[in-house]
Amino acid sequence: MKKIIFGIFAHPDDEAFGPCGTLLLETRAETELHLVTLTAGENGTNPDNDPDLGSTRLQEWHKAGELLGATSMHHFGYTDGTLSNLSMIEIAGKVENLVKEVLRNEAGDVEIEFMSLDSNGLTGHIDHIVAARAACLAFYRLKSQDEKFIRIRLFCLPNNQHKNMNTDWIYMEAGRLPEEINETIDAREIKDDIITVMKAHHTQRGDYENQIALLGNDLGLNHFIIKT
Repeated sequence: MKKIIFGIFAHPDDEAFGPCGTLLLETRAETELHLVTLTAGENGTNPDNDPDLGSTRLQEWHKAGELLGATSMHHFGYTDGTLSNLSMIEIAGKVENLVKEVLRNEAGDVEIEFMSLDSNGLTGHIDHIVAARAACLAFYRLKSQDEKFIRIRLFCLPNNQHKNMNTDWIYMEAGRLPEEINETIDAREIKDDIITVMKAHHTQRGDYENQIALLGNDLGLNHFIIKT
């Protein structure tokens, strides 16, 4: 049976710094992947003083998407750092329309999944929260009309990686307890490929360098909360 994943994320690097290993395993198993970024990430770190960081980050995102094997990629054009309840409702509608358009000519048996980051924002970023909740809203609306919508997977951090809440930047909750995690995907054997995708986001190299150092041999061990 054909499988399709819609990955709905707030920023151009969320798919690479989050569930990258799982997405690589999925596309290599012939899963069709459609990626959405809500913003261009224009308010991210800018170590090179790029005068048009958003455009550069979208170029990096397209490169990462090619490495991931994405079938299509969609930028919704929202401003980085400004998402809200109102935009969440609007985004959910845009996701629904996109999914219906992608599936318009789909024939035969198919299973459809959504993927996003933890609804707590993972790092606490409001944009992450809006992306996850918009994805859930769209998923459940579509699922109520069509049984092909199987589940939504929300990438989360386990408590053994992030034991305590953090207020160094914004409020970031502690990692999820074992009983809150529904699925763990082990993609550590393709660690080098994961790093290649991460490095496509060159402007955000400080973040991926920190993550690679922090996770070490656990890079590629992905944890998910699953909603059906």
